[in-house]
Amino acid sequence: MENKQLQKNLGVAAALSTVVGMVIGGGVFFKPQAVFTLTGGEPGLGMIAWILAGILTITAGLTAAEVSAAIPKTGGMMVYIEEIYGKKLGFLTGWMQSVLFFPATIAAISVMFGQQSAYLIGTNSQTFIIAMTVGVILLIGVLNTFGSKTSGTIQTVSTICKLIPLVLLIVFGFLKGDTSSPVMQPLVGEGVQVSTVIGQLLVAILFAYDGWINVGAIAGEMKNPGKDLPKAIIGGLSVVMAVYVIINIAYLLVLPASELALHASPASAVAEKLFGPIGGKIITVGILISVFGCINGYLLTGPRIVYTLGKEKNIPAVFGQLNKNDVPANATLLMAVLAALYALSGQFNLLSDLSMFAVWSFYVLTFAGVIKLRKTHPNMNRPYKVPLYPIIPLIAIAGGLYVVIDQLMKNTLISLGGVLITLIGLPVYSYMNKKYSNSKDDIDRAA
Repeated sequence: MENKQLQKNLGVAAALSTVVGMVIGGGVFFKPQAVFTLTGGEPGLGMIAWILAGILTITAGLTAAEVSAAIPKTGGMMVYIEEIYGKKLGFLTGWMQSVLFFPATIAAISVMFGQQSAYLIGTNSQTFIIAMTVGVILLIGVLNTFGSKTSGTIQTVSTICKLIPLVLLIVFGFLKGDTSSPVMQPLVGEGVQVSTVIGQLLVAILFAYDGWINVGAIAGEMKNPGKDLPKAIIGGLSVVMAVYVIINIAYLLVLPASELALHASPASAVAEKLFGPIGGKIITVGILISVFGCINGYLLTGPRIVYTLGKEKNIPAVFGQLNKNDVPANATLLMAVLAALYALSGQFNLLSDLSMFAVWSFYVLTFAGVIKLRKTHPNMNRPYKVPLYPIIPLIAIAGGLYVVIDQLMKNTLISLGGVLITLIGLPVYSYMNKKYSNSKDDIDRAA
């Protein structure tokens, strides 16, 4: 269904809360470990990086929203890039999302689910962690074949549970923490250079901000998108940034950055310090439910990309079919299996960095697409236009390019792996196109 057929009943407040709900996920509970490891166990640059990543996300959201409002079709970034650059690049976007971004993201979050589960019952067993990691992916994959009502219920419950540990950690962190603890100084530890780690910090933190690409999708349901959408994006993402900065301050008031860097789940370590072993485990249950909902959200939305590719016969048509519950079960199970395979690595930060490198490469194309469309289609209907054009899009492009190039230089092997997996899509596209064309010719001749 296209956005123009949707009811225009969203005001600024509803749109703003939608933005906040889409973006805040599990990353805020786990990423401080990677952040403060990169800074050498000191807080300053880590806190600055949370703010910089938030500003980059706001410019990205403001820019991409113009494309999504101007191209009100379902399918998200894959459709935008196809409309701007052509079918082949559109397919490559969908391929990257299907085989890399969504599975790697699901795997990364599931690894944390496995590790949190182990912490909850007090075991270090790798067998248990792997079983829980893979098990939760396959369980949610199966649940998502039952219909959208099941998925929606999981999302509603997990969203509420997501807010409980966030609020408790912030409130009690400030009440019971040491307010004299350093939060902004020193910038980095001995031997760490700011210029060397800032790009990697942004890649790590952008994982927690991901989800903003979907904010433009609500344009078709807003009463006045031209006026209200930028308010919702700036307001919503500013709220997210404020929450992330405040909760990291709360963490630092309870535990120093050097100690947060030692814990795979800093939030659980802080909760245990604040509330004792039992209270810490109760907070961990809340985090687990939140993470469960995060995995569900990605396994709800990601397979729709696979389904679209299958329906268009860009990949085997079996993945473009709906089951009796009117959900793309084959596509969902394929993504669950891919995610489970990625998850066997057990590497949360590696998987999340891989997914961010891959997706931000295509985000940059989306930002550039705003400028391209302004030139090639100046009279195109644009319910919303990015403010301060072309400054905001150029900031988004520059920031995105910096993140992608820095990751390519610093984590070359991982990044090249992502490039290779993405480029495998080209021969797949050629083969499926040729196969579909031949089949169509045979049918025409038979007729």
